[in-house]
This record gives sequence, structure tokens and C-alpha cells, in this order.
Amino acid sequence: MSTTESNKAVVRDFIDGLFTKGDPGAVDVYLAEDFINHDPPFGVTPDREGMRAAGDLMRSAFPDWHSELHALVAEGEIVVERFTAAGTHEGEVMGVGPTGKTVSLPGINIFRLRDGRIVERWGCLDELGFLRQLGVVPA
Repeated sequence: MSTTESNKAVVRDFIDGLFTKGDPGAVDVYLAEDFINHDPPFGVTPDREGMRAAGDLMRSAFPDWHSELHALVAEGEIVVERFTAAGTHEGEVMGVGPTGKTVSLPGINIFRLRDGRIVERWGCLDELGFLRQLGVVPA
């Protein structure tokens, strides 16, 4: 397997592990010790623990949270993921109690890898649309 294909597999396995399977240990396996999240979602810290907290947040409020991969493109150490994540709102999130609604979150992530581990992430998530679906922000 080429380095590019291997890097794509790391990103795919990380997202699947942390967000779809709800395994916080994916952070330890796939993120480098010096990982930096340049665009941390929902106010989490920009480090490994922030990614673990983001996974915990989504899985506790949406136990069936999963990510549908639309595109995974790589060149060298960079991997770009376009996805839509979704789940059923069954737990409290951002002060909103369970609604039973299916909520989705489309986005694009750019990851940089080094030696088979993710060292940086830049993201563009539709956080406003997500908050609207929860009723936090009026439509």
C-alpha cells in the first residue's frame, strides 16, 4: 500500500473509530502526541483531549452518531475528507434536552499526517445548521 493510501486508511479508521464506533481510544491510536486542531468544534480544546471530548459529546447526545464518507482525497501527507455525520438526539447537548430528532452535520476536514499518525486538522463544519436543527438558533 502506498503512503497516500495508507494515510487515507488512517483518517478513515480514525473517524470510524472515534465517531461511528464511539471508541475514545482512537485518539491514542491515530493522533500524534503533538496533534493540533486548528478549528476545534463546539468549544473543545485544540489538542488530542479536545478531539476525545468532541467524540464523547457527540456519542453521549447521539448514541447512533455515524459519519457517511462522500469523498476522501489525498496527496502526500494531506488527506481531505468530505462527509455528513448524523444521529438521533437522545441525550442533552449544549443545554438542549433529547428531542428524538435525527440531526445531521455536513463538513470537510483536512488532515496532515506524519509517520502514519494525524498531526494537524483544519475543519469546516456546518455548526450553524447543526444548532438550528437543535433549536438553539432560530431558522
